[in-house]
Amino acid sequence: MVTQKKIRVILADDHQLFRDGVVSLLSDAGQVEVVAAVSSGTELLERLETVQVDVALVDVGMGEMSGIEATRLIGEKFPDVRVLMLSMHNSEEFVQNAIQAGARGYLPKDTDKEVLLKAISDIHLGHMYFDPHIAGMLVNSLMKTNVNQKVAASKMDLLTPRELEVVQLVAEGYINKEIADQLHISIRTVDSHKNNIINKLKLKTSVDIVKFAIKNGLIKL
Repeated sequence: MVTQKKIRVILADDHQLFRDGVVSLLSDAGQVEVVAAVSSGTELLERLETVQVDVALVDVGMGEMSGIEATRLIGEKFPDVRVLMLSMHNSEEFVQNAIQAGARGYLPKDTDKEVLLKAISDIHLGHMYFDPHIAGMLVNSLMKTNVNQKVAASKMDLLTPRELEVVQLVAEGYINKEIADQLHISIRTVDSHKNNIINKLKLKTSVDIVKFAIKNGLIKL
């Protein structure tokens, strides 16, 4: 009978009671071996230099170095180590920052043992794992982003190529005479284009044209 190799786990959290609790929770889990438990991001990176690890359980809110920063550095220095974030902070901002830093999963700290073991196993196999509430939040955020992108694209479609040129030049700070010179049109025509842009996009002033250009990537800041 072939013995299944245990998943080697390191835990990083700045609360002793939580570290002890997780280590105790996983102590009788046949498929997992906790090889180290540390109290800071700095100590985590130091231990990874000397200990072979498959999955790192990392607290988001450690004081000396945030778990998100530690995760980013793990990705740079130890790309084979997969990170599962454990946190009391479950807002979209924290989750998105963790994912951007390279985390493969995100769970609240009150997760039960079975879910934690499933997450560790899935992440070790190369998958991602998120608490259902967090996964739903990410899906909703993605849907909102897609809707906003479609709305922005539909507004852009309202403008003619010439009007888009005027939007870009207004946003870059050119006055009407300079725009007229660049596009080889009259100042009156520039005014007409600007009025059309404001009406089509339901804006109020030239300042709103600048905001629209920035929001839709028509100019680089």
